[in-house]
Amino acid sequence: MTLLTTTVQSLWQVVLVGLLFGAGLPAIFALGLRSLGGADTAEGTSQPTVAGRIGACACFAVVLIAIITGILLLMKDFLASSFGIHIF
Repeated sequence: MTLLTTTVQSLWQVVLVGLLFGAGLPAIFALGLRSLGGADTAEGTSQPTVAGRIGACACFAVVLIAIITGILLLMKDFLASSFGIHIF
């Protein structure tokens, strides 16, 4: 019974991380693109609002930070052994 409990506990953690990085980050990126869509003007062009630009920058920053953190997590042993940099 302990093996089943441990397996189920690990499984939900893997599913949660998979949903976050597999669907969450692209969804945040799409939300940032959507907020840059803006409102139509009289000339027929679309201009993003100030709030849309701020929201888009925030969304893109979250995605960029997640990508950089993932790369650094993958490289932490290399950075520690080659350069003596201990990040995490």
